[in-house]
Amino acid sequence: MSAQRPCARAFVALGANIGEPVQHLRAAVRDLDALPGTRVVARSSLYRSAPVGLLNQPDFINAVVAVDTTLAPLELLRQLLAIEAVHGRVRSIPNAPRTLDLDLLLHGDSVLGDAELTLPHPRMHQRAFVLLPLLEIAPDTRLPGLGLARDFLDQVAGQDIHRFEAL
Repeated sequence: MSAQRPCARAFVALGANIGEPVQHLRAAVRDLDALPGTRVVARSSLYRSAPVGLLNQPDFINAVVAVDTTLAPLELLRQLLAIEAVHGRVRSIPNAPRTLDLDLLLHGDSVLGDAELTLPHPRMHQRAFVLLPLLEIAPDTRLPGLGLARDFLDQVAGQDIHRFEAL
C-alpha cells in the first residue's frame, strides 16, 4: 500500500474568449473540483481583459481558482490540458483565441523549470489578468523566487482589466 501524497495548495488561471467564455470557465471549475484528490477551495470574480500578443480578437474572460490537491505538479498540468481538450481547446498559434485556457500558476512552493512545466508560471507577475484575481482570493501570495505577488501590482497598473461578476 503506497502512502498518499501530501496535499498542496495550487492556483490555476482560467481564461477564454470564444464560444461562451463564462460558461466554459464555470464548467472548468466543476471539472477541476472533480479531479482525483483535488477540490476547489476558492474562486475569484470574473474579469474582462484586453488580449495580449495577438490583439485582433475578442476580450478575454479570466479568473483564478485555488485548489487543494494531492496531484503532483506534472500530473495536475496533464489534467488541466485534458480539461482544455474537453472544452474544445485547439492550439494553433501563440495567443490565439481559445475556448478555454488553464494555466498552472503555483503548486505549493514548487519551483520547476523544464520543457513541460515552469513554476511559478514565468509571466504571471507581468499580467494584471492573473495578479488581480489571484490577489482577490489569496492577498498574501508569495511567488517563489520573486517575492510577494502584490509587489508587482504597480507594474501591471496600466493593463486593461475590469472585474464584472462572480465566478
